[in-house]
Order: sequence, then C-alpha cells, then structure tokens
Amino acid sequence: MIQDKRFVSGRIKSVGFAAKGAYKLVTTEHSVMVQFSIMIIMIVAGFYFNISREEWMIQVLAFGLVIAVEGLNTAVEKIADFVHPEFHDKIGFIKDIAAGAVLFAAFSAIAVGTLIYAPKIFNF
Repeated sequence: MIQDKRFVSGRIKSVGFAAKGAYKLVTTEHSVMVQFSIMIIMIVAGFYFNISREEWMIQVLAFGLVIAVEGLNTAVEKIADFVHPEFHDKIGFIKDIAAGAVLFAAFSAIAVGTLIYAPKIFNF
C-alpha cells in the first residue's frame, strides 16, 4: 500500500480505515456486540427518562470508554494470538491485563448508569 502524504486526502483515508475497523469490531466481536446492545438500550433509556445534557455527556463518555478499551483489548488479543498461537503463560498474563482494563471501564460505566438512572427509577 502506498502512503498518501497529502494532508487532507490522507486524513480522509485514515477516517475510512478507522470506520472499517469500528465496523469490524462491532460486527465480529461478541463482547462488543453485547456492549453495543447495552449502549443502544441506555440511549433509549436516556430519551425515556429525559436525562439532562450533562447526564448525556457523561453517559456518552462512558460508552466511548468501554467500547474503546474493548477495541484495544481485542487488538491485544489478536496480536498475541498471531505472535504466539499456542497457550503461553506470559501471553495469558498480557491478555488478562487487557481484559482487566475492560473490566475497570465497564465498572465505571455501570457506576455512571447507576448514578444517572437509580434516582429516576426509584424516585429518590
């Protein structure tokens, strides 16, 4: 592949590659499919409960965090599997750490969702 050294057309191509990667992530990775589905449900809930502009901003950041970290986790796993297809303790350790990062992001998103929606659902 020849690298496009022109600024504008190079950036447009980069966005195209990123969109292709995002599509592959959402359509091929089961954990991302689940997280993406939860994101859609939470968007519907946001409209239903008429959450504030600030709550929307925080919710969108939480979605972005989880999906982005999951994408990085997937990339780490794919690279690790490519480099060392058989089980190896060090590769397992690396993959566990990447998965742990996703867990931190997911817990943060759950906390955000709880802080936004619990008062609306339970009226306190």
